[in-house]
Amino acid sequence: MDLEELQHGGASSSHSGIDIGVVPNTNIYSVLGGQVIFTGFSGAGGFTITIHSNEFDISYCHVSPNYIVSVGDIVNPNTIIGFVGPKYVENVPNNPYHDSTGKPTNGATTGPHLHLTIKKDGIAVNPLNYFNLN
Repeated sequence: MDLEELQHGGASSSHSGIDIGVVPNTNIYSVLGGQVIFTGFSGAGGFTITIHSNEFDISYCHVSPNYIVSVGDIVNPNTIIGFVGPKYVENVPNNPYHDSTGKPTNGATTGPHLHLTIKKDGIAVNPLNYFNLN
């Protein structure tokens, strides 16, 4: 399966990265060590954690809003940085994302999952190229 096949499960054509279907509260581990540069609600990505590591920015989207890392924290590779968030979220000012019943969602999502985007020098790359899948 290539990146294009992975990125179009009902997502917009501008969707980059991969979606990993898991249940809420599943541990999220840092792909690389680095510094946390963002925690917050980020549009279609919902609640997001972004870590900067040399030429890479790694964004973990649709996470739990109960952050266990903060902006400025330094994390090591394979460190738990958060948890997969719920589909529905409350109390997000001006959240434009809702399901067909009108309930507010954790960004543009149809269910709980982790969306992982890796950017190298500001350009989205295929995250699968950075994992040892053997």
